Amino acid sequence: MAEKLDVLYVANLVRLNLTARETELFQKQLDDVLAYAEQLKTVDVSGVEAAAHAVPLFNVFREDEPHDWFSAEEALRNAPRQANGLFLVPKVIE
Repeated sequence: MAEKLDVLYVANLVRLNLTARETELFQKQLDDVLAYAEQLKTVDVSGVEAAAHAVPLFNVFREDEPHDWFSAEEALRNAPRQANGLFLVPKVIE
């Protein structure tokens, strides 16, 4: 019964109403995944480089360099509402 609590607990968190058949199926799938994870723990990875990839990875991003972008006045130019050099936005949290 404790094993079924795992699937039912997660289903409750995401507000899913599972049938008994679905709970049983998902519990079997979860058990299979966990058994496979345990099996992977027995694999000798001592010669494997950390974060090794099948293909070489290259950084495709540009350097992070400072640039002159907008002045405060330019940024506020198209603002629907502004005051004292700031954007005015609707209050969303009370």
